[in-house]
Amino acid sequence: MKIIVSSSAFAEGEQIPKPFTGDGQDVSPPLRWEGVPEDAKELALICDDPDAPTAEPWVHWVIYKLPAALRELPQGVPAGARIESPRAALQGRNSWTSGRTIGYRGPAPPPGHGVHHYHFRLYALDCELSVNPGIDKTSLLKAMDGHVLAEGELMGTYQR
Repeated sequence: MKIIVSSSAFAEGEQIPKPFTGDGQDVSPPLRWEGVPEDAKELALICDDPDAPTAEPWVHWVIYKLPAALRELPQGVPAGARIESPRAALQGRNSWTSGRTIGYRGPAPPPGHGVHHYHFRLYALDCELSVNPGIDKTSLLKAMDGHVLAEGELMGTYQR
């Protein structure tokens, strides 16, 4: 089953607008989705950049324990390992080693490195995960292993 993920800020394959990048306000973009299976218990979202000049894709956002009935995240989800608004959820570590290391950090590729592709992947899960706030992408993927009912993706680009 495929989940359709979209944003009112940019379309599939288009450039992510400056406010949602490290060159702007560095706030999360608004996201919407449809096609979540009725038997889903929870949602998780990971955004990463496989074009980063690092051994693993650069992680921009890890947010999980989202209610299965949720169909959107507004612009500017607050940083923090535990969030209560717009919906109670947990956030994990991004790839930054200083500054805001929990929650969303927008595109900030090395200048002159070309176009980077940012994948916002949403997962519908068949269970409620037993995980702590502040985990990394690898730990979340391990916890989700064998529990993904459906997934969807929105890909945006950015370059400096």
